[in-house]
Amino acid sequence: MESTTLEKSWGAEILADGSVRFRLWAPGQQQITLHADGQQHAMQPQQDGWFSLTLRGPGHGSEYHYELADGSTVPDPAARAQRADVNGPSLVIDPHHYDWQQRDWQGRPWHETVVYELHIGTFTAEGTFRAAIAKLPALADLGITMIEVLPVSQFGGARGWGYDGVLLYAPHSAYGSPDDFKAFVDAAHALGLSVVLDIVLNHFGPEGNYLPLLAPAFFHEERMTPWGAGIAYDVDAARRYIVEAPLYWLKEFNLDGLRFDAIDQIEDTSSKHVLIEIAERIRSEIHSRPIHLTTEDSRNVIFLHPRDADGNAPLFSGEWNDDFHNAIHVFATGETHAYYQDFADVPEKLIARILTEGFAYQGELSPQSGQRRGVPSAGQPPVAFVDFIQNHDQVGNRAQGERLISLAGVDRTKVLLATLLLSPHIPLLFMGEEYGETNPFLFFTDFHGELAKAVREGRAREFTGHAGHDDTVPDPNAEETFTRSKLDWSKVENPAGRAWLTLTRQLLALRQQHIVPLLADARRHNGQVLRTAPGFVAVSWQFPQGQLSLALNIGQQSQPLPAMPGETLFAWPQESGELPQHSLIVRLAKGAAQ
Repeated sequence: MESTTLEKSWGAEILADGSVRFRLWAPGQQQITLHADGQQHAMQPQQDGWFSLTLRGPGHGSEYHYELADGSTVPDPAARAQRADVNGPSLVIDPHHYDWQQRDWQGRPWHETVVYELHIGTFTAEGTFRAAIAKLPALADLGITMIEVLPVSQFGGARGWGYDGVLLYAPHSAYGSPDDFKAFVDAAHALGLSVVLDIVLNHFGPEGNYLPLLAPAFFHEERMTPWGAGIAYDVDAARRYIVEAPLYWLKEFNLDGLRFDAIDQIEDTSSKHVLIEIAERIRSEIHSRPIHLTTEDSRNVIFLHPRDADGNAPLFSGEWNDDFHNAIHVFATGETHAYYQDFADVPEKLIARILTEGFAYQGELSPQSGQRRGVPSAGQPPVAFVDFIQNHDQVGNRAQGERLISLAGVDRTKVLLATLLLSPHIPLLFMGEEYGETNPFLFFTDFHGELAKAVREGRAREFTGHAGHDDTVPDPNAEETFTRSKLDWSKVENPAGRAWLTLTRQLLALRQQHIVPLLADARRHNGQVLRTAPGFVAVSWQFPQGQLSLALNIGQQSQPLPAMPGETLFAWPQESGELPQHSLIVRLAKGAAQ
């Protein structure tokens, strides 16, 4: 196990001699007073707006905060933990305080990945890191290989998705302490599960962000994201804060990777893009286990996901493939509002292209935006694409938070689940999907006053004209909205839940036995569209070890099967000479091209 030590530019750091060094970049302030362990200390100004002070006395768990010249107090923007909410005192954290049990964890290779996306607050009734540990054995037994945790950086209030974090180094206190998160990772590793974390480096949330007060130059006011002013990645102190955060999470929490949210909103004019610098530093500094880095990017680009001659990813491992979800959603539900406009015309052909080439849009004009989107992607390996038929975004960004099972029905959703898990792309399941959860996943926050009013009214306006919209958009700030979004684990024990779990387990076992061995040496898609028709898609892929073919039908008419050589790996609900409605077949012909 590599050292968890990372020399940090920002924050409170316990030094080798036991003293604590506090560092803060605050060029917007003339003086800073540190309050630590009930004592006040004038911070020492340094060059370029930095303040620093080293003290003996404070240790692990000590409270501290900063006082500004006007008497107001703020937490440390780089706090490693908070005592409670985002506006209160920060805590000094010793990175060596937790006693790791799985010190010899070697990680897992990317090509065998099956991702399980979960939100700590709604994954269990308690909504904590420690409570989530109890559910991990069932996921490992099911065939999951990787847990992806939605963002946990401290955000305003107790409830939220996590994408409005403001203290990017502090695990959200409502979920537990840093040691609690480490215990979660440790328990996952003991079961053979990798753990990756979703992180947000494109904006800060609206509550508890004191950086504009401390350091106005942290942001470029003329560059706006959908959530506020853009971060000044070309300013040294701001860049250090952003670049060091991913390394901190990986090293201190022994994580196996990161998912970078909405990177199309990370605008950087530096000679080396900040994301490339982050990836290069991660690759150069962590060697004890494979590190898996994925991106979310609406542009459909591939320049961040190159492969070397051995098929390794020197930068990012893969990209969340929204095209797959969007085409599947239109295919399954017929909804064509908002961004689904781009997939309204013959979704079967788009699904076939995605499965065999990666993206649906590879430079074509987007009807929704009127702009060309994407680049050719067939040269990418199948494992460069992370596919899903639902996730937190696509469920939660519906007015009523309906899951696909509620929109498309059980039979159709089972066919699409099998397609997801038996294709050569990397599959992602959203928590509860494995047992057919029907509880919604709604958008929820814990804001108050004018901010709560603005979020509530903005959320209602957002859905005007969208499918499923009515006048009863749940109030994001109501606690009921949050509690309705929690998983109902009792469903696992009823007949329908057990049937879903049996199917999911069967599919994942088939994937591990037959699909995963094909992927390690797959350098490009080598896919072929066999046939499409309304509600019907048939495709195949050629691998060095053989040919994999898949056909599915959710249309109204039975469809004849094209030539699909080899052994039948899976047929739902059973194999026949043609493919009736709500059915799927997957075959594998081993050996040279057929």
